[in-house]
Amino acid sequence: MTDASTGSATGDGGATRTAGAASATASAAHPPTGAYAAGHKPRSPWPALWALVIGFFMILVDTTIVSVANPAIKAALDPETNNLDNVVWVTSAYLLAYAVPLLITGRLGDRFGPKNIYLIGLSVFTLASLWCGLSGTLEMLIVARAVQGLGAALMTPQTMAVITRTFPPDRRGAAMGLWGATAGVATLVGPLAGGLLVDGLGWEWIFFINIPVGVIAFVLAWMLVPRLETHPHRFDIVGVVLSAVGLFLIVFGLQEGEKYDWAPWVWAMIGGGVVVMAMFVWTQARTKSEPLVPLPLFRERNFSVSNLAISMVGFTVTSMSLPLMFFIQLARGLTPTESALLLIPMAVLSGVLAPFAGRLLDRTDPRFLLVPGLLLVAGSLFWYASLMNTDTPIWMFLLPSALMGIGNAGMWGPLATTATRNLSPRQAGAGAGIYNTTRTIGSVIGSASIAAFMQARLEANLPGAADAAGGFGEGTLPPVVVDGFSQAMAQAILLPAVVMLAGVVVVLFLRRPKATSNEDWQAAQGADSAA
Repeated sequence: MTDASTGSATGDGGATRTAGAASATASAAHPPTGAYAAGHKPRSPWPALWALVIGFFMILVDTTIVSVANPAIKAALDPETNNLDNVVWVTSAYLLAYAVPLLITGRLGDRFGPKNIYLIGLSVFTLASLWCGLSGTLEMLIVARAVQGLGAALMTPQTMAVITRTFPPDRRGAAMGLWGATAGVATLVGPLAGGLLVDGLGWEWIFFINIPVGVIAFVLAWMLVPRLETHPHRFDIVGVVLSAVGLFLIVFGLQEGEKYDWAPWVWAMIGGGVVVMAMFVWTQARTKSEPLVPLPLFRERNFSVSNLAISMVGFTVTSMSLPLMFFIQLARGLTPTESALLLIPMAVLSGVLAPFAGRLLDRTDPRFLLVPGLLLVAGSLFWYASLMNTDTPIWMFLLPSALMGIGNAGMWGPLATTATRNLSPRQAGAGAGIYNTTRTIGSVIGSASIAAFMQARLEANLPGAADAAGGFGEGTLPPVVVDGFSQAMAQAILLPAVVMLAGVVVVLFLRRPKATSNEDWQAAQGADSAA
C-alpha cells in the first residue's frame, strides 16, 4: 500500500509540497469532527461509542437469541426430518453473508465515513429483522437472515474503526473493555429475551424485537457519532468475488457433507474452495492498485497473531452453543427460558470483569490476560462435555458457565485491542475489516463444522436416526434415544474445546505492544489528514 504522507515528504519539485500544503490548508479550513482531530480541542469520544455499542449489542443479541430458538424454529419450519443441518443454515447463511463483505465494508467506512455506512447497515439489519419475523418457510427465513448478515457486515467494522480513530492508544483498552462488556451483557440478554419471547409469543418475536431497538440506535448514532475524515480508496472487485466464491464452496461442502455421505463432489467442492482462496491471496499480493487485503498489515506480528486467534475464538463461540442448547432443551426437556437461565453466570461475570480487563490491558502484556482467559474457556467446554448426560443435576451447568464468563472477560477486548493498537488511523478501516472478517470466517467454519460433526456423532450413537420417522422437535426426546443423543452432543462440544486449546498456543506468540504517546498518536492523525 502506498504511503501518501511519505510520498509528499520525499517527492520531487515544489508541486508535491504545494499540494501537501494545500491539502493541509483545506484540512484546517474544514476540520474533521472526530474526537481527536489534530490541532483542535478534543471532545470526549465516549458518547459516540455508547451510541455505536447499542447497534453492536443488537447484532450480538440477535446471534445468541437464534441459538436458543433453533429447536423452536426447527419444530415450526422443518418438523419432518431428523437432520439438524437444515436449521443450522439459519445461522450459517447469516454468518456467510456477514463474513464475505467485511473486507470491503471497512474500506467503505474509510471512503464514505464510518457514520454513514453504519447508519445504512443499521437500516438494512432492522428491515431484514422484520422480514425474518414474517417468514413462513425455512427457505425464506434463511434468505432473510442472509440480508440481515449483510446489514451487520456494514455496521461492525465501523465500531472498531471509530474506537481506533478517536481513542488514543493509552485509553483504547478501556474502550475495548466496554466493547467486551457489551458482548458479555448480550450473552445474558440474548438467551433470556429469546427464551421469554419464544415461550410467550413465538420464535418470530426474536426478530421483531430488533425493530424498536434499531430505531433507537439509529437516532442516537445520527445525533452522537461524529463525521470523521474520509480517505480515498479503490475497491478490488475481483478480490470480493474470489473471496465470496471460495468461502461459499468451503462452507457449503463442510455443512452438507454428512447429508450427502461425503460424496466425491462434496470433497471436490471443499478442495475447489481452498484453491479459490489461495488464488485470492495470490491476487492480493500482486494487485498493483489497492488490494482488498493489504498484506503488509500482516507484517505487524500482533495483528497477524490476533487475527489467527480471533478466528479460533469465533469458531469456538459459534459452535459450542448448538450442541449445548440442543442437549439442554431436547435431552433434558428445559424450555428456552430455562435453558437461557443457565447462562446467567457467564454473562454477568463477563460483563462485570471485561472493563477491568480492558483497563489492566493498557498497562500490561496482553498474554497475561489472554492465556488464562482462553484456558478457562477451553476448560469450561471440557467441563460441559463431562456433565452432558441425564444424571447430572441441572444446577451444575451453572458452574462451567461461571468459569466461561471469567475467561470471556480476558478474551474479547484484549484480542481486539492488541490487533489494532499499532495501526495508523488510515489503516483503521482496513484493519477492522480484516479482523472482523477473520473472526466471522472462524464463526462460519465453526457453524458448518459443528453441524457436520453433530450429525456424524448422531449417526454413530443413534444409527439410522436421520432416516427415522418423525423429527427432533420441541420437548423431551423419547427415553429410548435420550442417552445416545446426549452422548452425541457431549462428543460434539469437544470440537470447539480442542480448537480453543489451539488458540492458547497461538496467543503465546504475541508480544507487548510498543508504547505510543498521545502526542505521537495525534501527530499521526494530523499526518493522515494532511495526506
